[in-house]
Amino acid sequence: MQPIVTFLLVGLRRVGGAPVILASAALLTLLVAVPLGLLLQEELKTALGSSVVADEMADGVAWDWWQQFSSQATGLARTFTPSVIGFAAVLANVSALLDGDGQEPVIVAAVLIYLVVWTVLSGGVLDRYARDRATRSAGFFSACGLYGFRLLRLTAIAGLTYGFLYGVVHAWLFGDLYEVMTRNMTAEREAFALRAALYLVFGLLLVTVNLVFDYARVRAVVEDRRSMLGALVAAWRFVRRRPGTCAGLYLANGLVLLGVMAVYALAAPGAGSTDPSGLSLWLAFFAGQVYLLARLASKLLFYATEIAYFQSQLAHAGYVAAPAPVWPESPTAEALGRLG
Repeated sequence: MQPIVTFLLVGLRRVGGAPVILASAALLTLLVAVPLGLLLQEELKTALGSSVVADEMADGVAWDWWQQFSSQATGLARTFTPSVIGFAAVLANVSALLDGDGQEPVIVAAVLIYLVVWTVLSGGVLDRYARDRATRSAGFFSACGLYGFRLLRLTAIAGLTYGFLYGVVHAWLFGDLYEVMTRNMTAEREAFALRAALYLVFGLLLVTVNLVFDYARVRAVVEDRRSMLGALVAAWRFVRRRPGTCAGLYLANGLVLLGVMAVYALAAPGAGSTDPSGLSLWLAFFAGQVYLLARLASKLLFYATEIAYFQSQLAHAGYVAAPAPVWPESPTAEALGRLG
């Protein structure tokens, strides 16, 4: 059996061999984020006006004003908290994921739009990584059209599954079960240890579900499956028969992601002192963009490594059941082809 590091290196090569996909993923993220940023900008302009505090916020951070603004903000403005600075944003997102905290409706709407568009495009991404060769824009978008609706159905099933995990399992673990198990506890550290253990259990459930749905996407594209329930069952069988390597490969990808986050935690500028030149602001922006690219590359690495491993077990490198997708010819060209 090939070592996990082999598939990790193959995945890195496939991601690095398709830089346009990474750039496109970053562009999609930017297109979704910019409208939200413009809306928030208008709200901040209204709140700050031409006051002295506006100058302080431009040069550094006016903490007193920020705290007051956060306590009175509504809608999208409620997301403008000190946790948006540097690595604190990453920690806030992880905390929200484990705690199941909701987001503002406008954020939810943007995430849903992003998810739908990304799901459709992921068909072309998976096909490109599976073939391990350039498919050009015609082949890429043809694959998006072929697999897009199927993957949307699979994403809907995933949404229902995650809804059950957060709506039922999470509520039971951190509500009923936690309350029963801590009822007679007197030491705070014991309650903290129990909550940490429950976080671990819930996190493992999330990882397991995510792993199965990842391989369901892989099988749907590589094997050209039309039934997403069939792809899901096949993915579960694949993971169940190879739990060690599947989990190890997922862990290796997770360590790469943690490494990216650790580097960002060390390099990301915080809210420092007043900087009239604005250099710290530009450094923070640049560091954030580099982290975004690295984070997207890590996400794509999950796809590439899982495809490489799946092909090594049930097919061969570059195997895809469907013929190479091509952009359909015009009706005139098709008619001339038939006459020929």
